[in-house]
Amino acid sequence: LSPSPTTTQMSRILAGRNADGYYRSGLIWALERSCSLCYDTFLMDEERGRLLVGAEDHVFSFDLVNINRDVKQIAWPATPSKRDECKWAGKDLGKECSNFVRVLQPYNQTHIYICGTGAFHPICSYLEIGKRAEDNIFRLDANYFENGRGKSPYDPNMQSSSLLIDGELYSGTSADFMGRDFAIFRTLGSHHPIRTEQHDSRWLNDPRFLGIHLIPESDNPEDDKIFLFFKESAMDGEHTGKATISRIGQLCKNDMGGHRSLVNKWTTFLKAKLTCSVPGLSGIDTHFDELQDVFLMSAKDPKNPVIYAVFTTSSNIFRGSAICMYSMADIRRVFLGPYAHRDGPNYQWVPFQGRVPYPRPGTCPSKTFGGFDSTKDLPDDVITFARLHPAMYNPVQPMGGKPIVVRTNVEYQFTQLVVDRVEAEDGQYDVMFIGTDLGTVLKVVTIPRESWHDLEEVVLEEMTVFRTYMFICQQQQLYLGSDLGISQMPLHRCEVYGKACAECCLARDPYCAWDGTECSRYFPTAKSTLGITEHYLLVCVLDDLEGYSSVEERSVYGVENSSMFLECSPKSQRALIYWQLQRPNDERKHEIVIDERLSLTGQGLLIRSLTQADSGVYHCHAVEHGFIQPLRRINLQVIPAQRVGELLLRANANDKDPSPKHKLWYRDFMSLLEHPDLNSVDEFCELQPSRCHIRRSRRSRRNCTQLIGSRAPRDAPVLNIRKLNERS
Repeated sequence: LSPSPTTTQMSRILAGRNADGYYRSGLIWALERSCSLCYDTFLMDEERGRLLVGAEDHVFSFDLVNINRDVKQIAWPATPSKRDECKWAGKDLGKECSNFVRVLQPYNQTHIYICGTGAFHPICSYLEIGKRAEDNIFRLDANYFENGRGKSPYDPNMQSSSLLIDGELYSGTSADFMGRDFAIFRTLGSHHPIRTEQHDSRWLNDPRFLGIHLIPESDNPEDDKIFLFFKESAMDGEHTGKATISRIGQLCKNDMGGHRSLVNKWTTFLKAKLTCSVPGLSGIDTHFDELQDVFLMSAKDPKNPVIYAVFTTSSNIFRGSAICMYSMADIRRVFLGPYAHRDGPNYQWVPFQGRVPYPRPGTCPSKTFGGFDSTKDLPDDVITFARLHPAMYNPVQPMGGKPIVVRTNVEYQFTQLVVDRVEAEDGQYDVMFIGTDLGTVLKVVTIPRESWHDLEEVVLEEMTVFRTYMFICQQQQLYLGSDLGISQMPLHRCEVYGKACAECCLARDPYCAWDGTECSRYFPTAKSTLGITEHYLLVCVLDDLEGYSSVEERSVYGVENSSMFLECSPKSQRALIYWQLQRPNDERKHEIVIDERLSLTGQGLLIRSLTQADSGVYHCHAVEHGFIQPLRRINLQVIPAQRVGELLLRANANDKDPSPKHKLWYRDFMSLLEHPDLNSVDEFCELQPSRCHIRRSRRSRRNCTQLIGSRAPRDAPVLNIRKLNERS
């Protein structure tokens, strides 16, 4: 299919920076017009090697290997009449009255079920993709369209989720134009549509759905359950300072509704609170209340995947983000615990202490847990109890009792998450790719210190992409969607960790290892590769010590009683800087002790009020996991203040031009000394060009530049003086 006139295909550079400051590139496929509500509905078609993306009035199909190759698209706009009705209803014609594709679910081997908002008139159809990739079929069934109510949201701004299993579509969405009737639906298939109880805040209270997943309960398919992740407003009496509650809900896949009560309504729906908080020293926890995204990491046992969840704070004053892990064992334990019940003089939520009817509400009808073949056969007291007690009292606590990743006092918040399990030399590691609201992606791995309850967070990379909504990991590639388009980048670039063995190992990237000559992708079949564990650093020591003699030594000059900044920063964000001073005519190296005069920053060492005793060779080392790596040697020579004054007087004495303009040279020189980040007169002139039009003698300029040290490389740590003296 040829591109429509409104779109264009562009290949751009996708820049990113790893934690050590290196850059890499990727690919972007973008539209001419940005769309803030587009590119957040993905479907991975592994058999055909395609990535399907729902957008505004279009459906795209990208090649998984290269998204800029063989791009296909289908236009599916809302009808003019529906757009007019949307506009008359007060909606924004340009931003809301389009057909935003929100459902892309595999229906069978040849078709995809697709739904869109349809300009506030949800509509669904089927997308034919063929049986094999060679068929090269990608077309919309123009002869079949059906009402999308209960499948797709009306409002494109509304968060919703869907899952199609065995010909039945499970959806969490709003079911009316005003966005007030929220429900969990099951549609399609041969059974009557079923939904949650309507207008009952005990069931759902203004929810926002984030994910729907099928998780087996046992080896019997009749026990399979659908789990939903959403956030909602706190119920009456539940508000304890937190207006938003994060939830996990469950319902039985074979739920057919009740016979006399809850007809065509779920009878097995239960929900529980998801807690993600940092324990406080004074007993007051820091809560991350708002669930943003969920990722299920599959395990060998399909009944017990590991659940990763992204949370943010709901406060506008304190901004923070966290990632918590949950086990299915803890989740099932909560759903087998006490139900929430309102009782007492204050009508508060308390654990239900009365008799729970049999079979226990929330239990799937099967031969495993009882003799009931259908929910329509359940006793009336079970149905009544289920309708009045959909919430559990106990919350689901995270594994380890706290988050595995926390970010506070930063300018961004977490928004999305995808996890890739990597087989490394010393075991498996889950690498997290975390999207932020600033358009960056953090690549993070957690490594156990002494046990899996004590995890160390390691930021491997920070990639600048653009404002992302969702990304999917497949075939060692990361795919991202945003208001600009689709991007693709590799999960690993081992070569950016440097050319030294220790740098490769200290990066602790599970994707990478040292193969004897370079840092390269690790494959479990390789036998001679060094991985990320600490004992491998011993092997790197001899290899890297050979390069110590090649560490650059730079000479810098400082003026007595002034300040000097010695620049030295490690490549790794996790390394500590260790400074030593070797004074003239002394073979020993003395550790530098930080005090009021000496300050250590992330970029180097600041020395205030230089003295003659500060002269010598400064050795800068990076220390990480017991491994010491030399970074830089700086030879500092402190010039007496009296000597500088003599140089200035000699320069003025040799100047034969008595005009006042030449008196400006000293002022220019003093201004240069007061700009510690300038390496030469030329750089000072770039900053203040108006003051550099005055002609100066060659000798004066030579004396100045030699003193400042302009012959050193531009990135060398040079003179950093705030003020020389008060003499003119």
